[in-house]
Amino acid sequence: MSAVTDTPGRLLRLLSLLQMPREWPGSELAERLGVSHRTVRRDIERLRELGYPVEATMGAGGGYRLAAGAAMPPLLLDDDEAVAIAVGLRTTARQPVAGIADASVRALAKLQQVLPTRLRQRVGVLTAATAPTDTALVDPEQLTALAAAAASNERVNFDYHDQDGIPSQRLVEPHRLVMTGRRWYLVGYDNERHDWRTFRADRIDNTKSTGVRVPPRELPVDDAAAFVTSQLHDLAPVYAASAVIQLPAAQAASRLGDAAGTLEPLDEHSCRWTSPGDTVDWLAFRLTSLGCDFTVHEPVELVDHLRRVGARIARATAG
Repeated sequence: MSAVTDTPGRLLRLLSLLQMPREWPGSELAERLGVSHRTVRRDIERLRELGYPVEATMGAGGGYRLAAGAAMPPLLLDDDEAVAIAVGLRTTARQPVAGIADASVRALAKLQQVLPTRLRQRVGVLTAATAPTDTALVDPEQLTALAAAAASNERVNFDYHDQDGIPSQRLVEPHRLVMTGRRWYLVGYDNERHDWRTFRADRIDNTKSTGVRVPPRELPVDDAAAFVTSQLHDLAPVYAASAVIQLPAAQAASRLGDAAGTLEPLDEHSCRWTSPGDTVDWLAFRLTSLGCDFTVHEPVELVDHLRRVGARIARATAG
């Protein structure tokens, strides 16, 4: 192998070799780099000074390897490795795993800032070819742009589509991205409405940086996730359900737990349930988690919701 004559280039090549999970004899490193054993030892010391924990073992089977340190030094990735990580992060960013999706978006935002154009194109092609079809999925480009703006306290412009698909221009100071209920939400300060807002990220398009950085604003609550939850609950309509449950009233009360509402015994095997006001999602969950047959009399919104859920389950289990 031809010698790597410039010191920075040689150090990068040496680091790339050491990042492979194996132990490298000094003689093999010297041969790979085309330099002397003495130069290899000197370069190892330079890497240690830069914070890379390179361990050395003595003896015939000894050599050098990169160990885990107290802090993670910069990684050196080749083109294929960088593309693989970016595609993996984009995929993970769409998953409802606690903590993982948010960390993936932050990592992806950092990685995309340093990816060359040619690699960004490869990542885009691979993502488009492998991403599952789902109308609620968020474009990773939008997520990373919003995450970067939130990290740098920078205002952005974007198109926001309402539930009918009608777009409107928004000027927002992104604060935090939150995933809940298999969806991403952006918590941000809307400059035109002069108030905090929650935006569904899958309805955000054409995010553009304004280049204007502003002092961070204080969210009305301590936790962005709690803010999203409260906003969603406040916006969702609530209903009181009336249903006949095929359980004795005492057993139904035990399964419903706190805030069970009103239970009227009909016979020894069934009762009528009048629920407290809540969303159709929660009412449907409480009924289906009882583990018994039931009949919903009202509201019609809950009946329709249960039909949609039933059809979805039927499709999932077909065949």
